[in-house]
Amino acid sequence: MNIEELYSYYTASKRALIDSRKIEKGDLFFAFSGENFDAAQHAEIAIEKGATAVVVENEKYQNIEKNIFYFPSTLTTLQELAKHHRKQLNIPIIGLTGSNGKTTTKELIHAVLAEKYQVQYTQGNLNNHIGVPLTLLSITPEYEMAVIEMGANHQKEIELLCNICQPDYGYITNFGKAHLEGFGGFAGVIKGKSELYDYLKSHHKTILVNKADDIQKEKTAGYSPIIQFGSEDSEYQYQILHQGHTVGVIFDNIKAISQLTGDYNYNNLCAAITLGKHFGVESSAIKAAIESYTPTNMRSQIVEKEGKTLVLDTYNANPSSMEASLKNFAQYEGSKTIIIGDMLELGDESKAEHEKILQLAKELSFENIITVGAHFKEINSEKAFSNTQEAETYLQSQPISTQNILLKGSRGIALEKLIPFL
Repeated sequence: MNIEELYSYYTASKRALIDSRKIEKGDLFFAFSGENFDAAQHAEIAIEKGATAVVVENEKYQNIEKNIFYFPSTLTTLQELAKHHRKQLNIPIIGLTGSNGKTTTKELIHAVLAEKYQVQYTQGNLNNHIGVPLTLLSITPEYEMAVIEMGANHQKEIELLCNICQPDYGYITNFGKAHLEGFGGFAGVIKGKSELYDYLKSHHKTILVNKADDIQKEKTAGYSPIIQFGSEDSEYQYQILHQGHTVGVIFDNIKAISQLTGDYNYNNLCAAITLGKHFGVESSAIKAAIESYTPTNMRSQIVEKEGKTLVLDTYNANPSSMEASLKNFAQYEGSKTIIIGDMLELGDESKAEHEKILQLAKELSFENIITVGAHFKEINSEKAFSNTQEAETYLQSQPISTQNILLKGSRGIALEKLIPFL
C-alpha cells in the first residue's frame, strides 16, 4: 500500500478523521497512537461502522481484506496524503499565520470571499501539523478556494505546514511576543513566522503586506508579487472608523462597521477587504460580510448582559495582545474592571512580561484589577487568585458593579468559567 493507492480510498470516502468516536459510514479513519492509547484497537469496529478504510501504525492490526492498512506512521501518512491531495487541487490557497489575530482574520477573509466563491477554511483551531492536513483533505470538488490558518510555537513548524498546504498567497498578521519559550525570544518569533515568506518567495507566490508594519515591510522589501495596504502609497487604502465600542473601515466611500472591538482588529479587517477586492468581490458585498460577521469564539467578543458590557478575549493572550486589549478597554466610557489571566509559554521572560502588564494596568487607572494564575499572583499583592475556582469564590461574595468588564487571558487559564458570576 502506498499513498497513491490510499488516495483512491480517500476519493471514495466522505471525509478523513482521527476521532474513533465520530466514525460514520464512508469515513477514512486514521488511527493514531500514543503512550497510553492506540486507536488501532478500534480499527475493526470502524470498519463495522462503515469506514471505507483505516490506517494503523501498529502492524499487528493490519487486515488488508477488511481495508485496514499498515503504515509506519499515521501522522506522516496523513500529511503525505494531504500533500498528494493538494497537488490535485487547481484552486488558490491562502496561507495565514501571525502572533495575534490570525483566527479572526481567517474568519473575516472567509466571510468576505464567501460572498462570491465557495470557500473552505480552517475550522476552529485545526491549525497545526494534524489540523492543516485534515483541513486540506476536507477540500472537496465544489470548493473554489481555501483559507488555511497555520499556528506555530517553535521554529520550522510553519515551514512544515507550508510544505503541506503549498499556499499561493500568504499573510502574516503581525509579529508579537507569543510562544517566546518555544521560539527562543522575539527574534525567534520573527524568524519562525517568516518561514511563510521564505516559502512564498522560493515558489514565487504572492504576499499580502501591511505596510504599516515595519517588520512586514522589511521582510518583503524588493519582492514581487505583493499586494499592499496600510500606507499612502499602497495599492489599497483605508480609513479607520469607530462606532461605540466597535471598529470599522472606510473604503471606496463605503462605511463598514464590524462587530469587533479594538483598533487592533482594524488591520484584520483591512486584510480581509484587500483580499476581497483582489479577488473581485463587490464592495457592497464586502461591506455586508464585514458587518454581518459575528465573533462567537471568545476573541474580541462583546456581550451586553444585564446592563453591563462584557468584553471576552479569553482564547489566547501574550504580552502584545494583552497590551493592545488593555489600552483599547481603557477608552471605554464608564467604570471598568479587568480580569486578566496568566500569559503562558513565555519562558525566562515570563516574570518581566507579567510585571510590565500589571504596571500598565495600574497606569490605566481601572477601578478594579483582578488577576488569575500563578504568574500574576507571584507579583500581585491584592485581588490575585491562583486559578478560576478561587476567583469564582471571590466573585460570589464580591460581585462586580462596574459598567464594563474585560476578561483576557491564555486559553489554559479558562477565564470564561467566570462568566456566570459576572
